[in-house]
Amino acid sequence: MGLLDKLQVELNRAGKVAQDALDEGRLRLEIFRVRQLADKAAQALGYAVYRAKEKGEELDQAAWDRLSATLREHEAEATRIDAELKKLKDDAPAAEAAGEKSAEATPETAPAADAGAPPPADPPTSAG
Repeated sequence: MGLLDKLQVELNRAGKVAQDALDEGRLRLEIFRVRQLADKAAQALGYAVYRAKEKGEELDQAAWDRLSATLREHEAEATRIDAELKKLKDDAPAAEAAGEKSAEATPETAPAADAGAPPPADPPTSAG
């Protein structure tokens, strides 16, 4: 494998690592955003229950359904993104290990067995 080929392999590997880091960061930001929305939905639900109790009433079913559905949606989205992040993390080491093994297995990177050995002698010729 030539020097340029080795450089290309390393650049590709570095690019993959950088892309994985960007993907992980994007997912972490998305989880943070969705969890903030879930917190706001839980807060709104809590305030609605509190206000109803302060008035000596129960929270009406329509408000409960609306607020709890919003909270459920945000929690489900956070769980989905968290699973996506976990899958990304689990796939990254496996892909990296496979890339290293394939790079090591190429015959161009293996040292030649006869490097530095003298060339074979000419076979004896029979006189006759």
